[in-house]
Amino acid sequence: MDQAPKYYIIEASALPEVYRKVAEAKRMLETGETDKVNVAARAVGISRSAFYKYRDSIMPFQNLLAGRIITFQMMLKDKAGVLSEILSIFAACGANILTINQSIPTGGRAMVTISAETGSLSCTIEELTRRVSERKGVVKADCVAG
Repeated sequence: MDQAPKYYIIEASALPEVYRKVAEAKRMLETGETDKVNVAARAVGISRSAFYKYRDSIMPFQNLLAGRIITFQMMLKDKAGVLSEILSIFAACGANILTINQSIPTGGRAMVTISAETGSLSCTIEELTRRVSERKGVVKADCVAG
């Protein structure tokens, strides 16, 4: 009797090196950097057999969320234009914003929750979160899978 597969979200640095290399080889194949498994495997320093052994077991977090709704929670400073800049980042990355909720600012800060559809992202979710976090006026930004 087969059990349904279980999935875990693990920080990349905690994975054995072979998994990270397989993920990188898959990225090379998906982006068209190469169309040959042998070339991708050699470029990242693994054997073809290692690639084939693990290729179906690992995928980037973004791929698990492709076409799904994700939620970003942010603590923003109560200053004009901060939310507008955040929305511009989402637009530049191709996120389709579905909802925006903002609490009434207290202590010069407001909690903002943005739900977005991820099917057309042109960057990774990690990159989107990083870009938002680096903006002036952003106290904290986190992404939560929805």
